[in-house]
Amino acid sequence: MFLSDADLQSIWLTLRLAGVVTLILFVVGTPIAWWLAHTRSRLKGPVGAVVALPLVLPPSVLGFYLLVTMGPNGPVGQLTQALGIGVLPFTFWGLVVASVFYSLPFMVQPVQNAFEAIGDRPLEVAATLRASPLDTFFTVALPLAAPGFVTAGILTFAHTVGEFGVVLMIGGNIPGVTRVASVQIYDHVEAMEYGDAHRLAAVMLIFSFLVLLALYLWRPNQKNT
Repeated sequence: MFLSDADLQSIWLTLRLAGVVTLILFVVGTPIAWWLAHTRSRLKGPVGAVVALPLVLPPSVLGFYLLVTMGPNGPVGQLTQALGIGVLPFTFWGLVVASVFYSLPFMVQPVQNAFEAIGDRPLEVAATLRASPLDTFFTVALPLAAPGFVTAGILTFAHTVGEFGVVLMIGGNIPGVTRVASVQIYDHVEAMEYGDAHRLAAVMLIFSFLVLLALYLWRPNQKNT
């Protein structure tokens, strides 16, 4: 068989993780992007820097602090234990929480750019027609920013699929629970199973290429419309 059952299991887990994280970030990232696009607050700079931090921070640093925060003695860990959830590290939902943090800029920044590109004029026209802020947001801003949402969704999904450092620190290497494709490739290399590593890596390479190809083929069409 081209891929082993363990490889297929890691691919399925990776796709499930990326799908859940992308859906959560659509909900979490949209209000952040809207606020960053329209606020004149002095906090815009610090908040924008925090959102962009995963772009420059080494994954091991981000993973370490998330591990401490969500661990038994961390504030989030104590909260989840008090709620009866237990601690999140080395669970699938721990991976989800960590992935939301490190993929946050890939959702927020394209959507923020799309909101800024709309300008104030369409929103002012909607206001003169007595549309409520919510009506303006859902019937004017969201449709006009749709290309930014598509770009953000594709980038967020692809980035979550490819992450290694943070998921290894937060999730460890538990088959069927936290062993995603990037960790499975690492395992193959550690065991000197280079043929298996090559096959799985090739699948991930082709997937990443097709995702980016779709994005670049789609963008010119948007410019022509």
